Amino acid sequence: MYIGGEWTPAAGGRRMEVICPADGVVVAVVPEADREDVQLAVAAARAAFDADDWSSHLNAHARARLLRQVSAAIREDVDRLAELESLSSGKPIMETSVIDIHLAADCFEYYADLAAHIGGRQVPLAQQALDFTLREPLGVIGMIVPFNFPLLLAAFKVAPALAAGNTVVLKPSEYTPVTALELAKVCERLGLPAGVFNVVTGYGKTAGEALATHDAVDKISFTGSSATGRRIMELAARTLKKITLELGGKGPNIVFADCDLTQAVSGVLTGAFMNQGEVCIAGTRILVERAVWDDFMTAFLERTAKLKIGHPLAWDTNVGSLISRQQLEKVEYFVNRGIEQGGRLLCGGKRPDSAELAGGFFYEPTVFVDVSPDADICQEEIFGPVVVVLPFAGEEEAAALANRSQYGLAGGVWTTDIKKGLRMARRLKLGTVWVNNYNLLRVEAPFGGFRQSGMGRELGVEALLDYTQVKNVYVELEDEILYLYE
Repeated sequence: MYIGGEWTPAAGGRRMEVICPADGVVVAVVPEADREDVQLAVAAARAAFDADDWSSHLNAHARARLLRQVSAAIREDVDRLAELESLSSGKPIMETSVIDIHLAADCFEYYADLAAHIGGRQVPLAQQALDFTLREPLGVIGMIVPFNFPLLLAAFKVAPALAAGNTVVLKPSEYTPVTALELAKVCERLGLPAGVFNVVTGYGKTAGEALATHDAVDKISFTGSSATGRRIMELAARTLKKITLELGGKGPNIVFADCDLTQAVSGVLTGAFMNQGEVCIAGTRILVERAVWDDFMTAFLERTAKLKIGHPLAWDTNVGSLISRQQLEKVEYFVNRGIEQGGRLLCGGKRPDSAELAGGFFYEPTVFVDVSPDADICQEEIFGPVVVVLPFAGEEEAAALANRSQYGLAGGVWTTDIKKGLRMARRLKLGTVWVNNYNLLRVEAPFGGFRQSGMGRELGVEALLDYTQVKNVYVELEDEILYLYE
């Protein structure tokens, strides 16, 4: 692990294997952190923050320069980082190489541009006084990221936190810690001060909970399931930590009859099956206007049948491996549950027959119809390549079906009528609404959820501000002041 500028084993000496979920091959062996390791990492981060060299507003330009260097280092190593990411997560190399690693680099570059522009505002007052606000870093930030976009989601958190002058303790998923450690190598090589960025590798029940309850951690930023998010919130409440929670979703993807059908089918396909459906913003509830149902379903099923399931390092793979046997069994449970509740399978619903894939946790893209909107597979986040397709008639019914969920993370609308698209965007109870696109995240635009999908925002200026706190400064300009007690 990387703690206080040093590479160290776990204090207890334990280690854990990182396994490729596509074939069972060991990708790496890393330390298994426990509470003592987290305490050491937090102490290092606290000492680095309190030293004030890194966190001072006077060093904003130096922080910006280092973040740009991190971005450049990531870009120079895209192929290797993408391979490590795909091997440990099971996701296709086409996604990690073309999208994920580049977007992670974009994130560091974007916040480098913002680092020197963090400021407050002057507050107009009726009396002779100068009042202004300062934005200051929070302190030590504990970060817990999931397995589905390991380096990318770490960048979403680390870049704005460092830009604002905080120090960081990052706990990556136990399934995919390798690229977080590679990021630490980059920071070490570039001369990031010791303790500013720390990485502890371990399990959520031990290392994660130790981070969430540590009284010297000022904020927890967590991405993962809603159930775990509630647990993080409970733990953080003990010390009144600030929190950002980016949690689950059950994205509605709404196809109107007046859409560009070819474009819509491509977008819905991407929203449904990108990264094997292991995406919090996955468009797993596909709502199709009745007038275009037959045409859409014919094209969608034809395209779904052509998706290539394969090893994550194969460039023609569209659907890789699920992360673990536990996740595979969860997907199988929900598929069986969907059938029990009256759903009709149009394709998929099983593991692939290929002997080449027998050693991994693969599952076929699965499409359900004739499902009640209240069925489990319509309401629960499955985190696999399973979608339901529901018919609707008109904007009102589409909005009602889309909002019939405990989640509120993201969704899409497909229409050539921009007024209709904007009306729907206002009606949908979602943190992000795409019109004629899906799964598109840009570092400049804020991302986060409503309702059970979390609180706070990643990306954009909003994320940077979420890693700061406001101080008000009042300067008296009157020479003669009437005090109550003199």
